[in-house]
Amino acid sequence: MSAGAKQALAGRPALAGARRLIVKIGSALLVDETGGRLRADWMAALAEDIAALRAGGTEVLIVSSGAIAIGRLDLGLAGARIKLEEKQAAAAIGQIRLAHAWQETLAGHGIAVAQVLLTPGDTEQRRRHLNARNTVETLLRLGAVPVINENDTVGTEEIRFGDNDRLAARVAQMISADVLVLLSDIDGLYTADPRHNPGAAFVPEVNEITPEVEAMAGGVNPGYSSGGMVTKIAAAKIAMRAGCRVAIGDGKALHSLHAIGGERRCTWFVPVAEPATARKSWIAGALTPAGALVVDDGAAKALAGGKSLLPAGVATVEGAFDRGDAVAILTADGRRIGCGLVAYSAVDAGLIAGHKSGEIEALLGYRGRDEMIHRDDLVLDG
Repeated sequence: MSAGAKQALAGRPALAGARRLIVKIGSALLVDETGGRLRADWMAALAEDIAALRAGGTEVLIVSSGAIAIGRLDLGLAGARIKLEEKQAAAAIGQIRLAHAWQETLAGHGIAVAQVLLTPGDTEQRRRHLNARNTVETLLRLGAVPVINENDTVGTEEIRFGDNDRLAARVAQMISADVLVLLSDIDGLYTADPRHNPGAAFVPEVNEITPEVEAMAGGVNPGYSSGGMVTKIAAAKIAMRAGCRVAIGDGKALHSLHAIGGERRCTWFVPVAEPATARKSWIAGALTPAGALVVDDGAAKALAGGKSLLPAGVATVEGAFDRGDAVAILTADGRRIGCGLVAYSAVDAGLIAGHKSGEIEALLGYRGRDEMIHRDDLVLDG
């Protein structure tokens, strides 16, 4: 390896040390196109890579395609051009087999697996976003690896346009992931499609996705894969806005995740902001408060010290809002001190305001979050 290449590798982002990492896997990597069977050896090698990252303290999520490609074989549809409803039927069969395969593969490392079926709408609509995020973060806290798949049994736009790359980016945005790895059948971004242009130059790092960068993307790949570099660039754009680093690299070989974290060539998309900073900016600037919570002096002091807002510190609830909406935080004299995403509707917030978190279940009939607004969902003014 040349000195220049070694220097470039030394300066690029690493997987080790990431707090939260998502690896997105396309159908073309998981499924043998000649026989339509899962590549068990490839999955086993990836499981070893995931176990090693987890042992180093990194939380790992998998966004996995492959359900349609697997299910169509069982339905006798392999090799044929199939209609939308046949794809949905294939997904219904394939999702079971795919989840079972991941469960068996990761069980060898003592890792529990959870299946989470989402559509991009689950990450974009605020209440569904909050529900999905709470589920995923609880699974991570309890030590499981969420295996996320697009819900192709009911989705239509996702099937038509190959949306798993964008779904992975939306999940990265939703849970404030540090790194998103998009495993592909190409080792990264080139100035043009290298399959058709031998003079295309490899691009090792991108700091801003400009129209020129978007123009470098080629067409959709043939075979089981429904995406291409176009969808990966779109995904990188979403993730970078959330402060998440993105790597696009060749995933065909065994231990491809480990290789991308080491010396294998890939393209890194590196944002300026960190995930937490980007999320706070989104909350502060992109949301219009639907109501307000008036807090006492003790709560205002606790918030200034970096604490979450607990029900006990809320004196009054103003406005009509739903769980997950943005609300302003006001002092008793009407001064706004911040804004955040509230964990309760206005009605429920009014019932628990001024009470301790331990009383929530008795007051509401269900056990909600201890915090009215968690500190991760809170931005203070000034």
